[in-house]
Amino acid sequence: MLLVSRKELLVKSLNRLLASLKVPPKAVDWVVHPVARAVAGSWRFERVNRGAWDGLVAAGRGFACMLWHETLLPLLWHHRDAHAVIVVSQARDGQYLSDFAEAIGYRLVRGSSSRGAVGALLAAARELQGGAIVALTPDGPRGPRRELKPGVLAAAQRAGVPVLPVHAVADRAWRLHSWDRFCIPKPFARVRVAYGTPIAVGPGAEQLAVAEAAARLAMDEVERMAQWPDGTATHTG
Repeated sequence: MLLVSRKELLVKSLNRLLASLKVPPKAVDWVVHPVARAVAGSWRFERVNRGAWDGLVAAGRGFACMLWHETLLPLLWHHRDAHAVIVVSQARDGQYLSDFAEAIGYRLVRGSSSRGAVGALLAAARELQGGAIVALTPDGPRGPRRELKPGVLAAAQRAGVPVLPVHAVADRAWRLHSWDRFCIPKPFARVRVAYGTPIAVGPGAEQLAVAEAAARLAMDEVERMAQWPDGTATHTG
């Protein structure tokens, strides 16, 4: 596993420089997005328990995808044709990822667990009620890493839709020294995507607590499902 602290320092320094020069993020996108698309286009995907995803899509109802923040990049790319919605941070440090998600076909709901949380969750619930697939990161936008907060489940409960746990691992990847150890699969990496068993969230506080406990177990299980059967080392954490 490669920790790219120098690369992250360089990126942060570049972002500060661009901010001080008041360079529009869209101008940066002219360079960043083509490179990101080229790298992502080289990834080779495998899917585990694909029927869980296909069944929910075929049902034609909305559902929430629950994934750890560190896996956003490969999962966003793999599901770019799903016409999905993603809840993104209002913070400046989430701007470039948000712009990339929007550029590849996602609709954005802005907010997070720390800023604009209530409005974002209500907006996510409305999207779910309207039949959208909504991706949410229960540990985002700033952690703690892999600590599940109940916002995803609360939005699904309000909308009356299931929650699908999703995870991804790569056989070769860079890991940033960020709070989540953000995963960037290397060019031509193999990426394995696993879908867990959908979680139903019944009405009331008691059922929300039951679903929260089930979700923690489900995220552990879907991570195990994503491991390579041939014993290939994986970049999961």
